Amino acid sequence: MASKEQRQRAIQEIISRETISTQAELVERLRQMNFKVTQATVSRDINEMRLVRLPLGGGKHKYVLAGMEMAEHAKEELRRIFPTFVHDVDRGENILVLKVSEGHASGIALLIDRLRRDDIVGTLAGEDAILVVARSKEQAQALQEEFESLMALG
Repeated sequence: MASKEQRQRAIQEIISRETISTQAELVERLRQMNFKVTQATVSRDINEMRLVRLPLGGGKHKYVLAGMEMAEHAKEELRRIFPTFVHDVDRGENILVLKVSEGHASGIALLIDRLRRDDIVGTLAGEDAILVVARSKEQAQALQEEFESLMALG
């Protein structure tokens, strides 16, 4: 019987080589590799491994490891997906709220976090909104302008 560590290593390999967008697809791939798994097991693995679903456009997604993307890749991804998935940017003092397409908040928030910017304290994602905390009101204003210009690219 394969260990949890072996199974999670296999998951890492699968998602690094293939576009896996659902838990069912991941379960099927693991079963093809002779892992005896249920959807519940894979769901727990996804949470423990901190996998996130990034939007690829056209209604498609891809599971990735939270630490996989570099800041430059994150910038490029944000430029690509912002116009499609971000619908509004609002600000109060040093806090921004981004309204996004349902189900895309965590992937976009992850990309914002990967920018590793000093002017962003952190993000918090729900289903269709992202809270972005800036260090100051001035930095929040600059971020709002930057995010609005990214939205306008589309």
